[in-house]
Amino acid sequence: MERRSFLNISTLAFGSMLIPIAGRAIAAEELMNPMAVAAKKALADTALNAATKAGASYCDVRIGRYLNQFVTTRDLNVENVVNTESAGVGVRVICNGAYGFAATSDMTPDGIANAARQAVAIAKANAKLQTEPVQLAPVKGVGEVAWATPYKKDWRTVPIKDKAELLIAANKAGMDNGANFMQSMLFQVNQQKYFASTDGSYIDQDLHRLWAPFNATAVDKASGKFRSRNGLGAPVGMGYEYLDARPEHKIKAAGGVATLYTHSYDMIEDARAAGRDAKRKLTAKSVTPGKYDLMLSPEHLFLTIHESVGHPTELDRVLGYEANYAGTSFATLDKWQSKKFKYGSPVVNIVADKTTPGSLGAVGYDDEGVRCKQWDIIKDGILVNYQATRDQAHIIGEKESHGCSYADSWSNVQFQRMPNVSLAAGKQKMSPDEMVKGIKKGIYIVGDGSFSIDQQRYNFQFGGQLFYEIKDGKIGEMLEDVAYQANTQEFWSACAGICDERDWRMGGSFFDGKGQPPQISIVSHGSSTARFNGINVINTARKIG
Repeated sequence: MERRSFLNISTLAFGSMLIPIAGRAIAAEELMNPMAVAAKKALADTALNAATKAGASYCDVRIGRYLNQFVTTRDLNVENVVNTESAGVGVRVICNGAYGFAATSDMTPDGIANAARQAVAIAKANAKLQTEPVQLAPVKGVGEVAWATPYKKDWRTVPIKDKAELLIAANKAGMDNGANFMQSMLFQVNQQKYFASTDGSYIDQDLHRLWAPFNATAVDKASGKFRSRNGLGAPVGMGYEYLDARPEHKIKAAGGVATLYTHSYDMIEDARAAGRDAKRKLTAKSVTPGKYDLMLSPEHLFLTIHESVGHPTELDRVLGYEANYAGTSFATLDKWQSKKFKYGSPVVNIVADKTTPGSLGAVGYDDEGVRCKQWDIIKDGILVNYQATRDQAHIIGEKESHGCSYADSWSNVQFQRMPNVSLAAGKQKMSPDEMVKGIKKGIYIVGDGSFSIDQQRYNFQFGGQLFYEIKDGKIGEMLEDVAYQANTQEFWSACAGICDERDWRMGGSFFDGKGQPPQISIVSHGSSTARFNGINVINTARKIG
C-alpha cells in the first residue's frame, strides 16, 4: 500500500478517506502463490554480494510481496472487489558513511545486482555532501528465522461471495433499524516480507491484517439534517476469525449504551445498533459548552493517544527531520534530558511495543532486522524515552534500536515509524460503570471522530461517535455536537483515573501517513476507559456572527 497510489473506489470514501490500491490487479486465486524461501535467499545473497563488491560496508535487502483485497458495498449493492499484488526488491547500503537506496521490480539476479550497485553509487554521491557518517546501533545476526501472524482463518481462502454477503447483511441490518444509507468495506492485507543483511540475518515474515469499517447515515427528510455513526470494530493483526462474532468477545459499554468488542467482531449487530444510533442523533440534545469531566472509551482514546503521544515522541520528528512535511514536536530533547518533564499525571504510563498479539503493529522483526520489544515512553507521567531506529539510538544514549524502522513497500526506503503506543491499564480495580459513579458533571465518549492537532502535536480538538451526558454519577441522555479542546500536556495531566486491565483493548489506524515522499503505516493503540477532569467542551453546531 502506497499513499501516493491512493484512489477513490467509486463513491465510497467515508468523508475524505482515500483507499490505497497499489500494484497489478490479479485474480483471487493468485493470492495463494507464495515465493519459495530458498529463492528469496538466493536473490538476497545476490544483492548482498553485489553491494559489498561495489564498496558497501553494510547492506540490507527487503524482498516483498504485498497482497491486498478490498470489498466495498453501498446499501444493498456490491460496488467493487479488488485484488492487487505488488512485488519487488529494495536494497539499502552504507558506503563511505552515507546511505544509498535503490529498488527494482526486476526480480532476476541481474536486476537485483544492478539495483545493489545503483544503491552503492547513490551512497557514494551522498557521502560527498554528508558531514557526519551514519552510526548504526549493533544488531546480532539471527541466521535463518521466520515469523508469522498467528491467525486461525486465512482471509485469502474465504470466498468473495461470503464476504460480500456479510457486508450486505450488515448494510441491511443498519437500514432496517433507522439508517437511510449504509456503506461498508473489507480491507484485507497480506505482506510477505523477506529481510537479509550483512549482519547475518535472513528473516522471513508473513503478516496478515484486516479491517471491516462501515458508516450508517440517517436523514431527516423534512429538514435535510443528517447524522452518521461509524462502526465500533477495530482494525486488527488477525485473520478472518476476527469476524466470527463470538459472544465471549462482547462487552457492554458503561450504562449499556453500546456493545463493544474485544477479540472478534459482530459486524451485523454493530450495524444494527449504528442504524438506531444514527437516527437517535437526529433528535439528540445539543451539548452546552463548558468544562466537563470526560470519560473516554478505548474506541475513542486510541486516536488521541496516536496524535498527542505517538507522533510527538517519534525521534525523527523531535529532531526536525519531519518539519518540512509533518511538523516537529513539543516534546523536545531538553525536556527528556531533564528527566522530570511532566507529560501527564502520575497515573499515566505509556508503553511502546510491537509484540501485542492481534495488534496491527505486531511483527517479529522490523525492517532493519531488529527483534521487536516493549519499552516505556512515559513513566508515572514523566517523559522517559522516544521511538528510535538503528541510526538514531546513539542520539538518546541507547545501545540498541527500538525496532521502529519500516517501509510501506519494497520500493520505499525504511525509516522511523510508530510502534503500538498504548496507555497502560489502571493498577486499581475499576470498571467503567464504577468510574461513572464518581463523575458529577461529565460526558462519556465512545468511538473516534474528527480531529485537529497542530504541527507540534500540542494544541488539539477531538470529536467522537457517541456522546452521553453524565450527571450525578449516572449516564443520561444522548448528546450531539460535542468536541473537546486542550493542549497535550494539560490533557494528560488531567487524567484522574484509568479502568483496570479487564477493560483494556485496542483501536488503531490502517492509514497513518508520514514521510516525504509519503508512506503509510498500520498501527494499534490500546487503553482502558480513562477519566480526564475539567476539559473544555465546545458545541460544533454553534454559529459565529
